Amino acid sequence: MPVITILPHHEYCPQGATVEAERGTSICEALLEHDIPIEHACELSCACTTCHVIVRKGYGSLGDPDESEEDLLDRAWGLEPTSRLSCQAILSDQDVTIEIPRYSINHAKE
Repeated sequence: MPVITILPHHEYCPQGATVEAERGTSICEALLEHDIPIEHACELSCACTTCHVIVRKGYGSLGDPDESEEDLLDRAWGLEPTSRLSCQAILSDQDVTIEIPRYSINHAKE
């Protein structure tokens, strides 16, 4: 099973974390299954950017983003060349390291 290393995030994962997930699982699903409450305002339907992550290691193993994801990523806060929507980034057999950006553009967050 691939391992996801999550770099420390002040709100969701202050100490950082390492979780295992099944191949074929999205990064977002894996984080939620391990009680890391990453934002996902559109319920994993690729309709927002709240689950934006930056893949620091293992980016190539996730497959290429489709046009819908790329269009949405253009609106994400803190966009980098290895940014992905975690709901669309599907794990293969390779381990990945991610960073959750400090901010998102979720206007509906309470």
